[in-house]
Amino acid sequence: MSDFAYTRLTALDRTFLIYEGPNSPMHVGAVAILEGGSLRGDGHAIDFERILEYVASRLHLIPRYRQRVEPAPVDRHPIWVDDAHFNLRYHVRHTRLPRPGSERILKRTCARILEQRLDLHKPLWELWLVEGLENDRVALVNKTHHCMIDGVSGVDLMSVLLTPEPTEKVEPPPVWLPRRPPTALEYAASEAALRLTEPLAAARAIGRIVTDQDHARGELLERVRAVGHLAASAISGTTSTPLNQPIGPHRRFDWLPMSLDDVGVVRAHLGGSVNDVVLAVVAGAIRRFFKHVRLTDPDGLEFKVIAPVSVRDPRERRHSGNRVAVWFVPLPIGERDPLVRLERVRQTTEELKRRHEALGSETLTQAIEWLGATPISLGARAIETAPPFNMVVTNVPGPRGPLHLLGARMLEAHPMMPLLGSLSVGIALFSYGRTISWGFTADWELVPDLHELVLAVQHSFQQLLDRARSSPLPEPAAKAPHARRSSRRQGA
Repeated sequence: MSDFAYTRLTALDRTFLIYEGPNSPMHVGAVAILEGGSLRGDGHAIDFERILEYVASRLHLIPRYRQRVEPAPVDRHPIWVDDAHFNLRYHVRHTRLPRPGSERILKRTCARILEQRLDLHKPLWELWLVEGLENDRVALVNKTHHCMIDGVSGVDLMSVLLTPEPTEKVEPPPVWLPRRPPTALEYAASEAALRLTEPLAAARAIGRIVTDQDHARGELLERVRAVGHLAASAISGTTSTPLNQPIGPHRRFDWLPMSLDDVGVVRAHLGGSVNDVVLAVVAGAIRRFFKHVRLTDPDGLEFKVIAPVSVRDPRERRHSGNRVAVWFVPLPIGERDPLVRLERVRQTTEELKRRHEALGSETLTQAIEWLGATPISLGARAIETAPPFNMVVTNVPGPRGPLHLLGARMLEAHPMMPLLGSLSVGIALFSYGRTISWGFTADWELVPDLHELVLAVQHSFQQLLDRARSSPLPEPAAKAPHARRSSRRQGA
């Protein structure tokens, strides 16, 4: 067994390193609010040393947290290697809010923490413990570079660091011995062995298409169509809006908790998925924000969001890295009626599913793995200068059961997302228990009225909820007799 180790970053993971810049730190984050009582030691102060000890006891479950990125010795492709100088005290930090420790002050503090770039020469994460929050609570601010995780893997990592049951015992961690990075000769030999398998894999793929094994021809045609639809969506472009200006380095951060039960009422009475409801709410909120806050007529604007879609296999749970595709979704911000907005969004997402547009994004990502860094750099430059969308809206389902840091129960969790180019606002959603939290990240200078957008989202959702409560439940569709017989056969 060799005593060196490394892992190449995928093309998608590498993209987020290319996007990184002085005005666009590419880390994702979240603010978890926990009960403070059980985290206190003698003198009622937060026992930071015990929390540090606990985090150390969990790191063996998250190997990437003790690795850094460096260029490979031959082709300079970025690789993950163990950090021989890893120091947990650098990554886990402690601060305190000024009195009175309100949530408004917490949001401003979190924005300052989140706008600071990670050191790209160290493991790409930080964990901030923030005490002094009113009502005997503490906040845990997590920053992890997007090249390490996507939303789903971020939830998996949260479930590793936190536990479903409270615990007071800290298990001693196993001994960690960092492995050395490869030499130039070792890297070249390892990569040569890997490259030798690629022609064989390509030959097998061609053979599947020639013989139409497992309907390979149909799958290839479906992928080609999906790539074409995706390209058409991107090329069609969008309209520049007051929210699409070159961003600076400073951030605002806000959040809005919402009941998942209320979202369920809207779905039950009006139809659509959770994502459909989210996108319809965003459409109504942007319309209201433009019209009443920015004094901009929304009726003539083409407003398009990009919605990441997870393509992570269930067997890949607790694996780091990114496994996402994207949808380009035009939002009907010119539509006045909230019910019509929801129906139009639902029709759009149904069409995207029918056209397998996420498959097109996944196929392009796989192709880039073969083509190398040039298309990644060109794509990054295009998104920086002229993105084919106006905003990112991402929705990540989180755990339904409670999580704990030692004996402290997590009460809330609010997501944060990075900005780049001329995207001055981003919206991320995260569900925990029976609550879904809307997290709003914005440029400090360009969006001083961010809270007005938060209120517009609240108003837009209330419109749908009021209409849902005044509408009868739809009659359940009757199953055809042959469908019932089929179900019995499948269950036998």
